[in-house]
Amino acid sequence: MLMSNIDTEVLAVDAIHPEIAKIERAAALIRSGEVVVFPTETVYGLGADALKPRAVKRIFIAKGRPLSDPLIVHIADERALAELVADIPVQVHQLVRAFWPGPLTLILPRRPLVPALVTAGLNTVAVRIPRHPVALALIRAAGTPIAAPSANRFMHVSPTTAQHALADLNGRVPLILDSGPCEVGVESTVLDLCSTVPTILRPGGVGLEELRAVLPDVRLPLQEKNNVQRVDNACLEAQRAPGQLLTHYAPTVPLLLFEGTLEEMHAAMLAEVRRRSERRERVGILVADEDVATFQDSGAMVHTLGSAAAPEQVAAALFAGLRALETAGIEVILCRGFDEYGLGRAIRDRLLRAAAGKVFKHPHLP
Repeated sequence: MLMSNIDTEVLAVDAIHPEIAKIERAAALIRSGEVVVFPTETVYGLGADALKPRAVKRIFIAKGRPLSDPLIVHIADERALAELVADIPVQVHQLVRAFWPGPLTLILPRRPLVPALVTAGLNTVAVRIPRHPVALALIRAAGTPIAAPSANRFMHVSPTTAQHALADLNGRVPLILDSGPCEVGVESTVLDLCSTVPTILRPGGVGLEELRAVLPDVRLPLQEKNNVQRVDNACLEAQRAPGQLLTHYAPTVPLLLFEGTLEEMHAAMLAEVRRRSERRERVGILVADEDVATFQDSGAMVHTLGSAAAPEQVAAALFAGLRALETAGIEVILCRGFDEYGLGRAIRDRLLRAAAGKVFKHPHLP
């Protein structure tokens, strides 16, 4: 199923009050078994009818995504869960009241109606209700649940604008709905409700602390710090949730992630800039507003993500920042670490995977 000769149309849609005729154009494509790129509050998604295996297969082909990586099914109403899910624990209703519509995905036991292609052959399905008016309008107009991963090439930086999606999927999809930048900027939190204890498999737009306010026993995976230290051939095995691979969300140039105290990060990054500059490498730096003065005379290209004290700013700007530097002729990107509270945990997860699990610290530290 070759998808490289499609004329890709980008259609502007009002983000608050989506035009009915434009939504219907996209919905008609979904009903016909095609794929459509659409905005959510997290990132742009590449959607198809979740109940049609041939349509779902187009997602994997367009992205170059392995069939072992499951998809998230997007619905517009909690009542749709009964069609997709074999058992709905009482915890679901608590979480739905607190976080849906919103950036929380729940892993639940699937009904046979959900194609195995959607779930990587697992007996569970990942489901959420997005918070974006365009996404909700599209699901309702299509009249079917929509399976959708991020609208980018597999393992590349996720798209938070229609232009990012076009850069990756031009000629591979017929339609991109453009409603401007995404609000959250990182993918949804994935919470496994089929494990003995509710477990976060992917940190995202809903923080651990928020979840524990509703379900106090929610936990992170065991040995979370080493959770990304997995061999790349793990992608040959079915993944419990999206975003589990060692290398993911990665720019096309190397990313070096620095952690430690602010002073340690600054010292280590400046030392690396000097080392690279001596080799005449073009260096990009991804930092917070508070860091700009430290690096403005370093000779590196500096890109800011907002205030380190405002993780919602950093998350919203993160993927766009990575894409901006990779397209600016940079040969290596240096990025500072951020606190892991709330959205900070999702930010670190994305950066750690973009850096293939490697963290750099001050050269004089153990």
